[in-house]
Amino acid sequence: MVTKQYTGSPDEADLTRADSLAREIFSDVANKWALLIIESLGEHTLRFSELRNEIEGISHKMLTQNLRMLERNGLVERTVHPTVPPRVEYTLTEPGQGLRKTVDGMCGWTRRHLGHIEASRHRFDA
Repeated sequence: MVTKQYTGSPDEADLTRADSLAREIFSDVANKWALLIIESLGEHTLRFSELRNEIEGISHKMLTQNLRMLERNGLVERTVHPTVPPRVEYTLTEPGQGLRKTVDGMCGWTRRHLGHIEASRHRFDA
């Protein structure tokens, strides 16, 4: 996997550049599964199967891919306990908790405006 390199201070980051690491991060975390994983983990530490049960409709493959991506970006910590079979748990890191505040805001916004959005879609599709 090729990762864009970032050098310099965060203040110098040009978020609008096509080769920006920020764009890669936006792309990673701005998908429905990543947002739902972050929301589901919240203040909890959950096992893979518990996460899968929390997020209706997510496949084993999509959950695995998104957990790996979130771990790679330092938003989720994966802990393997030396048991037979191994017990694997996931929890949000400090940056993941920070992002969760934004995700919580998006979830609240969605709940508040769902009726308006649904009505607009109905009018548009008619």
